[in-house]
Amino acid sequence: MGIGISEIFLILLVALLLFGAKGLPEVARGLGKGLREFKKAADDIKKEISENEVVRDIKDFKDDMKDSTKM
Repeated sequence: MGIGISEIFLILLVALLLFGAKGLPEVARGLGKGLREFKKAADDIKKEISENEVVRDIKDFKDDMKDSTKM
C-alpha cells in the first residue's frame, strides 16, 4: 500500500509544473522547516507528558510511604 516509483515521479512532475524549477527548492525548504517544527512540537509534548507522569508517580509513592508508616 506504499507509494511506488511511478507515483513519486508523477508527484514530482506535477510539482515541477505548478511551481517551476526555481520554486521547487523554496517549496522543499518550507516543507523541511514545517516538518522540523512539527517534530520539535511532538517531542516537547512527549517530554511534558513524561515529566507529568514522573511527578505523579513520585507523589503516589510519597502517599504510599506515608500510609505504610502510619500503620
